[in-house]
Amino acid sequence: MIFQQNEYDRLKRVIVCPPKYMEIKNVINETQKFYEDENIDVKIAMEQHERFVQTLKQFNIEVIELMTDSKLNEQVFTRDIGFAAGDTLFTCEMGRNIRKPEIDVLQLFLDHENLPYTPLTTRSIEGGDVVVANEKVYIGRSLRTTTKAIEDLQRQLPNKEVVAVEIREDILHLDCCFNIVSDKVGLIYNDAFNERERNILHNEYDLIEVSDDEQFTLGTNVFSIGEGKIISLPENKQVNKQLTEKGFEVVEVPFSEIIKSGGSFRCCTLPIEREKSS
Repeated sequence: MIFQQNEYDRLKRVIVCPPKYMEIKNVINETQKFYEDENIDVKIAMEQHERFVQTLKQFNIEVIELMTDSKLNEQVFTRDIGFAAGDTLFTCEMGRNIRKPEIDVLQLFLDHENLPYTPLTTRSIEGGDVVVANEKVYIGRSLRTTTKAIEDLQRQLPNKEVVAVEIREDILHLDCCFNIVSDKVGLIYNDAFNERERNILHNEYDLIEVSDDEQFTLGTNVFSIGEGKIISLPENKQVNKQLTEKGFEVVEVPFSEIIKSGGSFRCCTLPIEREKSS
């Protein structure tokens, strides 16, 4: 079954991919530029990813791992290659050709498992720009997600309101600067948006404002697994403190090696089934 009405109902099934061949090869974001010389210690990345997977399983979440390919260095970021909205799983049209074969890996798996999906074909749209919020879907207009692709998605989702949100050019995806953790609470890096976009988001949610330092360590890129539980980096102390003060249970998991490539827990997960809200 495919179903996701929002980003925070109880998670039942999620697709991930181990960082077996993770490497900063062709720099695609500011974080990778910072760590390009240091690069990724794959052994540490694999250990951290496995701990993350085991954490998910402890909460009775079914974790599906895609096959790795030595030519695909960004495969760990499964969020970008697809997203579920309602009972439809969309596979994305990647903004960079180097990542297009990741879609083939995902579609082969879905075909094998007889899981239905709808391929998006307008260049380009990536799942990191898509935040599903019940009757609304927020989409970052970025270097990876175009106006035309957003308009095409609105046609595919006639029963939802697709809200395009312009983000600062140097920020890769919307979930690097905005995320929601309940129907009322979210996280935002204000400097990623102009005044108009900021007001749209602040008017809709009680937003935790993430500092420059914690935006660099992807403070907004937490992952909600339902029932008020949120997986977050231990380093993001202010974000975690504010989430706790708002009544959430923060589950801290080390992920320091993987974030060197510019993505954290949300980037590394493709939820395909969450419980329906009562």
